[in-house]
Amino acid sequence: MDAVAYIDPAVIAFINDNLVPVRLQASDPELGPRFRIKWTPTLLVLDHDGSEHYRTLGFYPPQELIPSLLLGMGKTLFDRPDRPAAVACFERILNDYPGSPQAPEAAYLSGVSRYIESHDVSNLIGIYDRLAGQYPDSTWMTRADPYKLLKKQA
Repeated sequence: MDAVAYIDPAVIAFINDNLVPVRLQASDPELGPRFRIKWTPTLLVLDHDGSEHYRTLGFYPPQELIPSLLLGMGKTLFDRPDRPAAVACFERILNDYPGSPQAPEAAYLSGVSRYIESHDVSNLIGIYDRLAGQYPDSTWMTRADPYKLLKKQA
């Protein structure tokens, strides 16, 4: 990651603008076990209390690292719960990185966040419709499949 992703100007700007990066060695006797680091690179997105909200394992090319980190930020905000800010992260993935592997999950979580805030069932139907239209082969489509039944009730 040092030779490819971390030196990319867009990645540097994104991390500097949005995150507090901390690097630790997997062999660190205290932090390695605390954060269950078994392989590198392992990227964690933690909140200000040090609670983990997102984890990745393995290499990401620069164009995939930013949407991955955005997903982690969105999940942190979702758990906080700051659902409107979470939606902003998820929608940024969908708008700026629609072909990324994180996009289907972002579509799902964006709709769930909107539903939790509004209790409007059209948000769940929207998850199904969006995934069926843009990401029909994703595992997130499978998770959204029950929402198609709501279309019949609406």
